[in-house]
Amino acid sequence: MDRFRWYISMVAGLLVVSSVTYFAQITLFHKLEDTFFYMLQDFAFVPVQVVFVTLVLDRLLKKQEKQSLIKKLNMLIGIFFYEMGTDIISTLKKCTADFNDAGSHLQIAPSWTEKEFETRLKLFSSFNYSISLTPDFLREMKTILIREKESLRDMLKNPNLLEHESFTDLLWAVFHLFDELHHRSDMDNLPETDIKHLEGDLRRVYSLLVMEWLRYMKHLKEEYPYLYSIAVRTNPFNPEAQITVT
Repeated sequence: MDRFRWYISMVAGLLVVSSVTYFAQITLFHKLEDTFFYMLQDFAFVPVQVVFVTLVLDRLLKKQEKQSLIKKLNMLIGIFFYEMGTDIISTLKKCTADFNDAGSHLQIAPSWTEKEFETRLKLFSSFNYSISLTPDFLREMKTILIREKESLRDMLKNPNLLEHESFTDLLWAVFHLFDELHHRSDMDNLPETDIKHLEGDLRRVYSLLVMEWLRYMKHLKEEYPYLYSIAVRTNPFNPEAQITVT
């Protein structure tokens, strides 16, 4: 209510200033016809100003602001893969029969083009992942997620994530998997129905993780070639990846 009153007061004040200025102009120069002529001319230009400010300048500023925000979000995505994403991917090979099959399409190279990234994104948008869980795998995955739970929660608190829906979906999928595993203390005697349920949760994480990893690699290739270089040499989907430059 106070803000509304302030707004009304500001508008009224500006109108008073304008009226006093026009009154002074008429009183001093006695050119009423000229005053109204230029007043109408100013009013005629108002729509042009609105078009320029709201439809052109405002959009350009918002576009620049959004690009800056996306860059910051990609830094957050990079932290995610550095802290836990890569570990999750490396652990997945222990429960997925088709890990090598998926990995064969993810042997990123320095020479990859935008078209090659888009081809893989299209492929993995409908890829059928084969998941087969073991108690040892569940314990290892639980350990990873418990270790990184605070980082995961901090990322989910970031309000800027609203601008990156796919990464938000990945974080919630990972957090849901953590929640499921956190409430299970005995991984050796889970019923078959529960195992199937966890397989579905893990399949969701796997699918979203691969898609987000590809998008992030594409971003590094375009914006940060030196970071892309080390990403290629530490590719978790490549069993022969090595950090040394050969």
